[in-house]
Amino acid sequence: MSEQIFSNARIVLEDRVLEGSVVIRDGVIVDLGEGHSSEGEDFGGDYLIPGLVELHTDHLESHYSPRPGVRWHMTSAIQAHDAQIVTSGITTVFDCLRMGSDEDGGFDKGEMREMADAIQAAERDDRLRAKHLIHLRCEVASDNVLEHFADFENDPHVRLVSLMDHSPGQRQFQTMDQYTLYYKTKRGLTDEQFARFVESRLALSARFSASHRDALAMACAARGITVASHDDATLAHVEEAKGHGVKLAEFPTSLEAAEASHKSGMSVLMGAPNVVRGKSHSGNIAARDLAERGVLDVLSSDYVPLSLLHAAFVLADEIDTITLSKALAMVTSTPARTVGLDDRGRIETGLRADLVRVRRTEGVPVVRSVWRAGQRVA
Repeated sequence: MSEQIFSNARIVLEDRVLEGSVVIRDGVIVDLGEGHSSEGEDFGGDYLIPGLVELHTDHLESHYSPRPGVRWHMTSAIQAHDAQIVTSGITTVFDCLRMGSDEDGGFDKGEMREMADAIQAAERDDRLRAKHLIHLRCEVASDNVLEHFADFENDPHVRLVSLMDHSPGQRQFQTMDQYTLYYKTKRGLTDEQFARFVESRLALSARFSASHRDALAMACAARGITVASHDDATLAHVEEAKGHGVKLAEFPTSLEAAEASHKSGMSVLMGAPNVVRGKSHSGNIAARDLAERGVLDVLSSDYVPLSLLHAAFVLADEIDTITLSKALAMVTSTPARTVGLDDRGRIETGLRADLVRVRRTEGVPVVRSVWRAGQRVA
C-alpha cells in the first residue's frame, strides 16, 4: 500500500481549521491528526483544502474558439483548458457544452458531441489531470435544442443540465438596455437589424421555451441527471423550477428569486468573478449581497478558473458571518453534494484524497500543489 503524510498544515474542514496532519493511503484519506509532526511532507503552515468542484465553466470554449470563426484542435484545446483548471486548484470540473443555437450563434449539430468524445478520449489516454464531467447548457428557446440533446442520450458523463432562456426582456436581460448593450452595440447591428433580431428571439421563446423545459426536465428525471435553472428573476420562475425538480439555481438575477430558491432547498450558485469584481458583468445583483444575506451556496468560476479559489478567500476576508471553512464549502462540499458526488469535496476519513496546498498571506492565493486521489497532478 502507498502512504503519504502531509504535516504542519492548516487543514480546512467543514466546521473549522485544524492545525495538524493528514494521512493518505492508496488515494484515500485514512487519518487526521492535530498538532506538530516531524513525519511526511512539511507544509510549513500552508493551507490544505479539498480539491475544488466546478459546476459551471465556459472556459473550454475560449480555448476551442479563441477568435470569432476559429476552431482550434479539440484535444489541444482540452489539454490547455485542463492545465489551467487543475493549477487553479480544481480537481473536478463540469465542462459546459452548448445545446441549441442561441444569440451567440451556438455550434453545429454534432460539434459538441465530438467535443465530448474528445474529452473522454483524452481521459482514456491519460492526458488529463482533473476529473472531467459534462454540463449541458440547454437553450430552451432554440428550435434545435432537443436535436442537439439527443446526441447525449446514452452518455453517463452527463451529470448536470441547465435550462436557459436568453431571450430579451426577461431573466438575465430584464431590461432592453442590458440586451441592447450586449447584442446590438457589441455586434454592431443597425436599428432595423436589431429589431428583427429581437422579434425573432421573442417568437422562438414563445413557441418553444415551455415545451422544451418540460421535455428536458422529464428526460433528466428519468436518467437521474441533476437539473439547474438559470437566471431566475421572479417568484414565478422559482415555482417553475421547483416543478421541474431543480436542485441548483444558477445566477438568480434578483434577491427575491435567490431567497426563494435557497428557502426551497435549491443550492444558489453565483459567479466567482462577480465576487472578485464586486458586481455582475450584466448589471444584475451582486453575489456579495447574497452572501451577506446567507443565501449564497455555491460559486462558479464561469470564465476565469482561478477566480473560484480567489473568491472564497475574498468572502472570508470581507464578510463577518462567513468563515474560511464556510466560504470554501461553496467551492468544495456544497457543489459536490448538489450533484451527488459524495466521495469528495471534504477532508474526511474515507473520502478521496483530492487535495490542494495553498499559500496565502494576503491578496490572491497561490496554488502550490494539487493531488487527485492521492496522485500529485500539479
